[in-house]
Amino acid sequence: MLRPPLYLTPPSTEPIRAEMRAGRLGAIITPAQGNRIPAEGMVGIDNGVFTGKYPGRKKFLEWLRKLRDKFDVEKRCLFVAAPDVVGNAYETELLARPMLEEIRKLGFPAGLVAQDHMELSAWDPWDEADCLFVGGSTAWKLSPAAANICRVASSLWKHIHVGRVNSLFRYRHAAHLMDADSVDGTYLTKAPNKNLPKVLSWRKKVFTSSAFFGHRLLTSDPWDGGYVLAPPREATQLDLFATLT
Repeated sequence: MLRPPLYLTPPSTEPIRAEMRAGRLGAIITPAQGNRIPAEGMVGIDNGVFTGKYPGRKKFLEWLRKLRDKFDVEKRCLFVAAPDVVGNAYETELLARPMLEEIRKLGFPAGLVAQDHMELSAWDPWDEADCLFVGGSTAWKLSPAAANICRVASSLWKHIHVGRVNSLFRYRHAAHLMDADSVDGTYLTKAPNKNLPKVLSWRKKVFTSSAFFGHRLLTSDPWDGGYVLAPPREATQLDLFATLT
């Protein structure tokens, strides 16, 4: 069933917190953010890597231990994003894999942050992660490769979260092509009360236009250019030999 993704944002103002209590918004929390967890509503927990404020493995786990006593994790927590390396799926795998288990041991749902070229990895993470958090470069995030990974994770009943959603176009893309259950962005961190009605309107508009189906949704963001893999290597003598045998 098609449904609008839950938009997560810092619980910075009373009108925003009121929407969280009503279930129309959710909260996203990071170690360095400073905002308290609202009394009601769903919560996603990011690691702070993208903003350069990840505190490190030990401090991050200590923070989570303290955090789990402040709200009902089982009923309200959507994910805790394991540490990642922006734009690099392979380094993310090395960093995140042991942390996914640690996060689960604390009682939180563990989120794997998807990064560029994850589609080429041999790792099958679905028994180790409860949520797929789509990060990566803008071009990769909007690529068919990322959308396909999301649909695979969704078919396995994993929670799908998409980061950096700051427009109706991105919101529709996440909903239609990525099966997103939730998204987040910085749109409400600037003039939050002014922009709040716009974000809430996305929920109603997300499925109202057929113009957003099809090829337009599969094109890369014009600011980042296309998502291009490394060019094919030149043929070597060994390659030529292989074609003759």
